[in-house]
Amino acid sequence: MTSIGDSIAHYRILEKIGEGGMGVVYKAEDTRLKRTVALKFLPPELTRDSPAKSRLIQEAQAAAALDHPNICPVYEIGEAEGTMFIAMPCVRGRSLKEAIAAGPLSVDDALDIAQQVAEGLREAHEKGIIHRDIKPANIMLAEKGQAKIMDFGLAKHAGTADVTRTLAVTGTPAYMSPEQARGEGVDRRTDIWSFGATLYEMLTGQRPFGRKNDQALIHSILNEIPEPPSRARPELPAQLDLIVQKALEKDKTRRYQDMAALLEDLEAVRASASVAPKPGKSIIVLPFEDISPGKDNEYFSDGLTEEIITDLSHVHDLLVISRSSAMTFKGTKKKIPEIAREVNARYVLEGSVRKAKDSLRITAQLIDGANDAHIWAEKYTGSLDDVFDIQEKVSRSIVEALEVVLTSEESARMSERPIENVAAYESFLKAKHDIWSFTKEGTERAIRHLRSALDILGENAALYAGLGMAHFQLVNMGLEQEEHLERARDYVRKAFALDPGSPQAHAARGYISNLDGDTRLAISHLKEAASRSPSDPDTWIWLSFFCLLMGKSAAAARYFERGLRVDPINPLWRWSGGILPFFEGRFDLAAEQLRHGYEMTPDAPMFRFWYALSLACARRFEESRSVLETGPGPSPSDDAFTKLSGLLRAALRGDEDVFSQWLTPDSIDTFRRDSQCAYHLASFYAFLNKREDSLGWLETAIERGIRPYPLMAADPFLDNIRQEPRFVKLMERVKRDWEDFEV
Repeated sequence: MTSIGDSIAHYRILEKIGEGGMGVVYKAEDTRLKRTVALKFLPPELTRDSPAKSRLIQEAQAAAALDHPNICPVYEIGEAEGTMFIAMPCVRGRSLKEAIAAGPLSVDDALDIAQQVAEGLREAHEKGIIHRDIKPANIMLAEKGQAKIMDFGLAKHAGTADVTRTLAVTGTPAYMSPEQARGEGVDRRTDIWSFGATLYEMLTGQRPFGRKNDQALIHSILNEIPEPPSRARPELPAQLDLIVQKALEKDKTRRYQDMAALLEDLEAVRASASVAPKPGKSIIVLPFEDISPGKDNEYFSDGLTEEIITDLSHVHDLLVISRSSAMTFKGTKKKIPEIAREVNARYVLEGSVRKAKDSLRITAQLIDGANDAHIWAEKYTGSLDDVFDIQEKVSRSIVEALEVVLTSEESARMSERPIENVAAYESFLKAKHDIWSFTKEGTERAIRHLRSALDILGENAALYAGLGMAHFQLVNMGLEQEEHLERARDYVRKAFALDPGSPQAHAARGYISNLDGDTRLAISHLKEAASRSPSDPDTWIWLSFFCLLMGKSAAAARYFERGLRVDPINPLWRWSGGILPFFEGRFDLAAEQLRHGYEMTPDAPMFRFWYALSLACARRFEESRSVLETGPGPSPSDDAFTKLSGLLRAALRGDEDVFSQWLTPDSIDTFRRDSQCAYHLASFYAFLNKREDSLGWLETAIERGIRPYPLMAADPFLDNIRQEPRFVKLMERVKRDWEDFEV
């Protein structure tokens, strides 16, 4: 029994500083070198026989060779009175476990610590050393901010026998990988799992699998997928969700394969966070309330809301929550601080509109969401002709109140008036209201409004871009596609001729370019649209998706994160958050994410299809069929996702007759034009073992511009054709293009 004041070899015990499953730690004085050290006395189970003792010494010697600022070095391993001990520096500071006990870390602190720990682990792994017990208690935070990984003296050298397996498993089950829980051999990917669990706890203050008893905890580790960290803390960057989830993949072949890849993703998050708007400069513009006598000017109130959002989105130092998230609070009874917290915005603008014939009265007030304090309020009266001046005054008053300094370019863009005629502007607002109805009737009504505005105003870039988007929507619905696609192209050409910088024209050109089979050009146009209209969530969503079609998940995650910042409530992010791991071949995780979107909108064909497909790719066929059984039978008016769901359902049943019924001539024309649909059809044919049909459609998909190499490498639906020479050549081409393409 060691006591304070005892001498062990050339060490004098000063105080006890810790105890755990892997031993007791004392602070001690090295009487030879006159320095303070930490002595860890090991449990006798580790050295019960000579071979075990020899292996322990061998592994400690290998760990002692590690020289890295984020690894606590091993001074020596010794023995006294039959007990083995390890001597190492006594780090001044506190453990990460103690830091987390005070609450979740800030994103900056968590990323800083995570990067340091990852650097240390990369160094160890490159030397063939596996730690096996990464957890907050084994990471010390020195007084100067340096993170140091402790206990490398008990690490395992790759290829040696695992002398401490039993103790490692029973000591800290909350951070064990599935392979550890099953008693299997470990490698560097075990440390990556434990790192992911530690990062999760840093970000949320909670362990990924809770604080259950050991038996329940092991069951969770082996069978359950933890909630994304952002579910507990919505302000977290979405890329961090993806990093944590990939580190915690149960199948170690789908986990990060080395710390270098994980570090690259961490550095990307830090880089994107460094250019993001400061949290203090963020605002949500709530829908202006229509208090007109007839309550018949909702389109006008919504249009005013959108125009102010557009004005403010030109200001680089201000993060503006998008229209779609803002509109979810229309008519809400929620209090201002609650709304601000829900969208992670500091400031809230609310107001009302009273319009009677040409008379107009607008009120607006700016509120600090943190304390519900009024910062600024104003009333504006005038005629309808004054609406553009009023919009600009409101926007500039907000900028002044928030003490934001405008650049000359930002000031000029805030003064832009794409549609100066009030009557044409009213028609334009009505069209925008209808174009996003996602119905044939609404879109056709929008076209009539836009043509009416053109009759009043003459040629106008914003109106032409709107018509281009309206006709593209009809193409997207699978309606008279050739005719509407040509009209969309024509209107977008006219918009560009009048205003080469129109963000609406760039967005429409991006969507059309994708249909034309040029996904690279589509991404280029959408990046331009996003830079000119950063509060438009649809641009971020499709930019993210098109990057996935090219297999570029890291870039897709960056755009996903940016879109989520401006539009945190949009249910489409449930879809986007699910297809990110889907395109990386992480189908169980994709299914878990897509389930939430499906449950929120079970009647939406897109959510039903993607959720069912992810289940099927995860080989959860019964669950997939159960989701698809709720769908309708074939109909000529079906949208593309309903058709894809019908085809998937028939493929899973092996029912080739019903499969053929879904493939009407119109469906085939639609699928030949759409690279995504062509890919899915190819995979379904492969599942049915229709190899020639599958390869033909896969070639069509690739010719239409997509290169989803990570998905193609993992997609189980393609297994029947993987040995085909045509498929091998296609994969070589796709991989080469995927590696060469830079976003």
